[in-house]
Amino acid sequence: MSGGIDRQIEGVVEAQLPSGLYRIGVDGDRHITAHAGGGLEKNFVRLLVGDRVVVELTARDLSRGRILKVVRGTT
Repeated sequence: MSGGIDRQIEGVVEAQLPSGLYRIGVDGDRHITAHAGGGLEKNFVRLLVGDRVVVELTARDLSRGRILKVVRGTT
């Protein structure tokens, strides 16, 4: 189905955008626009600004992605 290899990176939610999108900060000055994946929507996981998340990117457009999971710290 997909021609390229998908990449997963970790980032921080910086802002909640309209239409269920989020701005994710990655590598300091780089930003990605992402939506919550099917598992997060189905289980109603609340995403807040400052949460660390794992985002899946495709080779076609590296500025957009899908949030796969929230990384919960033990701090």
